[in-house]
Amino acid sequence: MPAPNESPTFTGFSAGAADAATPKSANPAGGMRVWLGRRGNRFALGIAFTLAIAALGTGLARLPGFDRVGPLACAIAIAVVYRQLAGYPEALRPGIQFSAKRLLRFAIVLYGLRLNIAVILHDGLGLVVRDAATIAFSIGLMVLLARWWRADASLSLLLGVGTGVCGASAIAAVSPIVGAKEEDTAIAAGIIALGGTVFAIAYTLLRPLLPLPALQYGVWSGVSIHEVAQVALAAAPAGGQALAVALLAKLGRVFLLIPLAFGMMLWMKRRGRHDGPVKVEFPWFLVGFLAMSLAGSYLVPVLRVPSDWMQAVSNFSSFLLTAAMVGLGLNVSLKDVRTKAVRPFVAMVATSVLLSGWTLLSLWW
Repeated sequence: MPAPNESPTFTGFSAGAADAATPKSANPAGGMRVWLGRRGNRFALGIAFTLAIAALGTGLARLPGFDRVGPLACAIAIAVVYRQLAGYPEALRPGIQFSAKRLLRFAIVLYGLRLNIAVILHDGLGLVVRDAATIAFSIGLMVLLARWWRADASLSLLLGVGTGVCGASAIAAVSPIVGAKEEDTAIAAGIIALGGTVFAIAYTLLRPLLPLPALQYGVWSGVSIHEVAQVALAAAPAGGQALAVALLAKLGRVFLLIPLAFGMMLWMKRRGRHDGPVKVEFPWFLVGFLAMSLAGSYLVPVLRVPSDWMQAVSNFSSFLLTAAMVGLGLNVSLKDVRTKAVRPFVAMVATSVLLSGWTLLSLWW
């Protein structure tokens, strides 16, 4: 039986000072409590814990049906279910927080390698105008609907960014800039992953019914669907050319994440004049994102880096992002979700429907 001052967290082990001071005993459980009481051990085991759930989510996403959702959403779902059944693993908090914050930013930096700025500047400037309109429409409408329906402002803003830019990656990039709670970041990422997948499948079902040439269908998919993988899912059935132009349009939205993030940083600083001082940490990880984008666009081709190496880095960055989202998902309490996420979710669905309709009509004008 644990002592009265011990908290029964994570398989009954506490990370309090009392455990750190407890002498080793012949009891294996007592020795484990001492081991977990050391911050370095809790740090390493916490990171391993998020990586393990990320691996489970990645494996689950390879099964039929779950492959439509993707590893990120699967891993978040596992983390949320774990939190509801077993509670937050307090003994592992240092490592989990490292994954949720530091691994997240490192994954975003590596994600920059996927953005080919040269291609956008050469072939996609016309699409960038549509992309900018998509971002402005999504964020503006989400903020407006949040005010009308009295939805949670922070969560609605994150969902607007995710809808307009590039799903969970954009949410993760701007959340530290706007000071969003980790729980809101995880909820928004999960909602975007689920909603975007549903819309991508709906696009594939609507495609045969629409009088759209393949290239126009690709543009429509690229400027209106949330995640890169979801854009590929929607556009691939229309053929290789449709897929190529869809991904080009989507890359333009990812490119616009850079000025959007810096604009939000300036906006947060200006808010300090009215709402009191607002401390905004400079998003150095976005500088790294831009640097990696430039390296991937201009340096990698010169060095002739093998494509399988680049694919390995891409897979690694996706896995790190998944592990980071596990750390965020462990902060989600379904009791809070029921009270604060319903209205933002409805607003996101309404925004996505209107965005799809508006971008479709714009192709016929």
